[in-house]
Amino acid sequence: MIPRTITSELLTQLNEYPVVTVLGPRQAGKTTLVKVALPDYRYVSLENPEARQIAIEDPKAFLKKNTGKVIFDEIQRTPHLLSYLQEIVDSNKLNGQFVLTGSHQLELRAAITQSLAGRTGMLHLLPLSIAELDVAGIRFDTFEEYIHQGFLPRIYDQKQRAHTAYANYYQTYVERDVRQLIRLKDASLFEKFIKLLAGRVGQIINYQSLSNDVGVDSKTIKQWLSILEASFVVFKLAPYFENFGKRVIKSPKYYFTDTGLLTYLLAIEKADQVARDPLVGNLFENLVVLEALKNRFNQGLTPNLYFFRDSHGLEVDLLHKSGSQLTGLEIKSAATWNRSFKKGLLNFSDKCEPLARSFVVYSGEEVSFSDGVKAIPYTGIDNVF
Repeated sequence: MIPRTITSELLTQLNEYPVVTVLGPRQAGKTTLVKVALPDYRYVSLENPEARQIAIEDPKAFLKKNTGKVIFDEIQRTPHLLSYLQEIVDSNKLNGQFVLTGSHQLELRAAITQSLAGRTGMLHLLPLSIAELDVAGIRFDTFEEYIHQGFLPRIYDQKQRAHTAYANYYQTYVERDVRQLIRLKDASLFEKFIKLLAGRVGQIINYQSLSNDVGVDSKTIKQWLSILEASFVVFKLAPYFENFGKRVIKSPKYYFTDTGLLTYLLAIEKADQVARDPLVGNLFENLVVLEALKNRFNQGLTPNLYFFRDSHGLEVDLLHKSGSQLTGLEIKSAATWNRSFKKGLLNFSDKCEPLARSFVVYSGEEVSFSDGVKAIPYTGIDNVF
């Protein structure tokens, strides 16, 4: 097993809260994380039909059977249990009693807000990061290999072929989970939608254009996007528009939580096809933004990540807000430095809001410039946050 950075935050929160909830996509390593970190906890999988049936039919008997410190895996299958857990934690008044894991945010967030508000720590576990792979001695020479190989732990643990693994992942988890959530009658329409979304990765979303291409209305597109987001298949990067008036674009961008799934959806079968793909810049951007998101989540922090673009073409690929300070990142897949890479960062600082720190993330070597901009390789994104 590859050690997970988030482990220390999990243990810290167990000392602070009666319950810790770990959310994240299917196969991101949630079960392995909690079982390895907490070997003295009883483990109960609510994917198990027998356990789930008892939990649904007689929750009090189910919880009486599972006393002490317990991990309840895939708790979204039985969200009604949360109100019973509330009674137990309020009665016992002990921290670190329960660990919950879940793969869907929709039902779970509503149930947690209702039953466990103030009683649970919240963590988000995404697939492996470049830094976690590095600690395990797994390194690739090019960003194309990272993008194609993806970051699901099982691919590395089982030495699976990436393209085949993501084909199976899509059919086994993504399609199945989405069907359960939206009761799809025509799976081919949804497949068309998710592949078209992959082709628009990192672009400002145009709901009407996407609905026209898929053949459903924009309300359906928004519903499907919210379900993909709730299932951790994609994540939404919001625009930053504080105090800039009407000239700022306020539609979000969408990225995938695993680049391996993204390349599967784009029919990229080999790493060397990434560099030749017209979307290579967008794929690289997805990789970098995703690493930033993992870094924030692994520390138990709110992402506070944004992008900026206005109607005059001024753009910053990634902004991070911490207090009153803004950090800006320009993302370029090139390996050779070009001074034009700094332009967006310097213009934003000059015309919009001063940046406390400015980085260009690219495929080359680290370089610091006298104007305060620093160029860093994509493998060093951990050092920014």
